[in-house]
Amino acid sequence: MINLLLFPVLIPFLFAAILLFFPKKVKAQRITVMIGLLLALASAIVLLIKVKTDGVQTVTLGSWAPPFGITMVSDMISVLLVLSSLLIAIFVVWYSYTSIGEDREKAFYYPAIMFMLTGVNGAFTTGDIFNMFVFFEVLLMSSYVLIVLGGEKVQLRESIKYILVNIVSSSLFVITVGYLYSVVGTLNMADISIKLEEIGQSGIVTVIAVLFLIVFGIKGAIFPLFFWLPGSYSAPPVPVLALFGALLTKVGVYAIMRTYSLFFTTDVGFTHELLMVISIITIVAGCIGALAYFDVKQIIIYNIVIAVGVILFGASIMNDSGMLGSIFYLIHDILIKGALFLLIGIVIKITGTSDLRKMGGLMRRYPVLGWSYLVAAFGLAGIPPLSGFVGKLLVIQGGFEEGHIWQSVFILASSLIVLLSAIRIFIYAFWGAEKVVHTISPKTYRHLLAPAVTLVALTVLYGVGSEYLVPFMSDAATVLLDPSVYTDAVFRGVK
Repeated sequence: MINLLLFPVLIPFLFAAILLFFPKKVKAQRITVMIGLLLALASAIVLLIKVKTDGVQTVTLGSWAPPFGITMVSDMISVLLVLSSLLIAIFVVWYSYTSIGEDREKAFYYPAIMFMLTGVNGAFTTGDIFNMFVFFEVLLMSSYVLIVLGGEKVQLRESIKYILVNIVSSSLFVITVGYLYSVVGTLNMADISIKLEEIGQSGIVTVIAVLFLIVFGIKGAIFPLFFWLPGSYSAPPVPVLALFGALLTKVGVYAIMRTYSLFFTTDVGFTHELLMVISIITIVAGCIGALAYFDVKQIIIYNIVIAVGVILFGASIMNDSGMLGSIFYLIHDILIKGALFLLIGIVIKITGTSDLRKMGGLMRRYPVLGWSYLVAAFGLAGIPPLSGFVGKLLVIQGGFEEGHIWQSVFILASSLIVLLSAIRIFIYAFWGAEKVVHTISPKTYRHLLAPAVTLVALTVLYGVGSEYLVPFMSDAATVLLDPSVYTDAVFRGVK
């Protein structure tokens, strides 16, 4: 029997392969992709319950005992991220039915999404560092297809930059894995953790830690490696932007959190201090960008950079509150960024522009859209009791507990910048005199609004019901803070 933890990876892969056979049959594509996503989501929910009741789940492929076989590991952090990625994909696909256009749908749009999910979920689930590289490549190849879909001039220009950056990053990833292998002689992540603990504090290990931070920092958009992000993400259509903005940077962030909590724990004074400094500068850079632009896409894209900084700050502290806050904030950011991109997509569709200065007065005709956006904006800024509040509060609490007073105060202050940047969109687009609007049929508007508002409602539930999620989040934090939980699960039953 195939282990349950492989289902969220295998189901998208299988359905992606099926979808390749009839690209021109749009209705059949839509039905098939949604069936695949719902099946994968159901398997992820069952897996979540299994991990909660029975602990970390592992399977080593090919009947080889670890560390020789390729191990897949599903602990609480990975299964929560897998679940979140599938949820976002469902809303993006639902939104795409109305917004992406049939020409793009016929150009292997849905297979590319499913292949990308295979890579994303595989990267979250793998227990082998080289296998993580393989899954990164799967999701990147799919993202190359999605970023150029439609072939507009701006897409092609930005895709060249995006592909070049990722080629450099992937090359560096392989080199870094090679360095790591030369030191520990294994690729199994649990085994690497044990071997590095035996080696102890060593200069070469610290160098490898910094190299991994550069590799995953490019993927996760930390300072100063986020230079490619604003242009590349704003080029594709809104559903693709929502998928990229919600998921792709989070894979890099997860990889930093995983390696820095599992591998590089012997020289915390240097590696995690470096991570903390970079996370603070990342927040500063994101705040400047979010305030500098009048383009709605750019404002929300720079808010991705701010969120990456907040999550990594919490992870760098390496205490219970900080790590718990990071995980809460990571899941929150996946959901809230997806919701915001879908909402601003409707605004762009109605106004025909992404320039705030050319918008105005939408509240009169589109009140539901306006109030939904305001709720999402408050959630983004962490206004209680919405979804961003709990995570940010715990991150700040973790900072205070470890004596990082000014950094924690700064993160608190950055919430005001986030709120200001999000409210600017609300004031410019929805208040004031009504500017020129494109006629959009009530049916199209309703079809675009339904997934966006449902996702906003989900983020509200995430915030209001956060106390019910604490047991799951605590399990995830425990695995990250105590590597032995992970290593014991992988080597369970191995002599």
